Amino acid sequence: MGSKRAPRPRYPEEFRERAVRLVFEAYEEEGTTYGVIPSIADKLGVSRRTLYYWVRGAETDAGLRPGATSTEQERLAELERENRELRRANEILKAASAFFAAELDRPEPR
Repeated sequence: MGSKRAPRPRYPEEFRERAVRLVFEAYEEEGTTYGVIPSIADKLGVSRRTLYYWVRGAETDAGLRPGATSTEQERLAELERENRELRRANEILKAASAFFAAELDRPEPR
């Protein structure tokens, strides 16, 4: 059997923004990035990895790090979802078309 993970807690957007702001302020005050994220993560009670991803995402959104911004990622996910739906609808239409074509090709009983 597969291992079951505990559900991840959802943090309010304001909390995430505040945590990222604290990291950026600490970067400026200390002049280094070394040890800032673990220190703030421990103080706020979030995992270090979670805070790291929040900071990395904020840096990407601000253009400080290469990569797709949050808005671009959301749009991409939306387009992928729409693409899946259209492919599914296309398959249904193909099946219906084949069915009706077969009906039309059948000779009529006399």
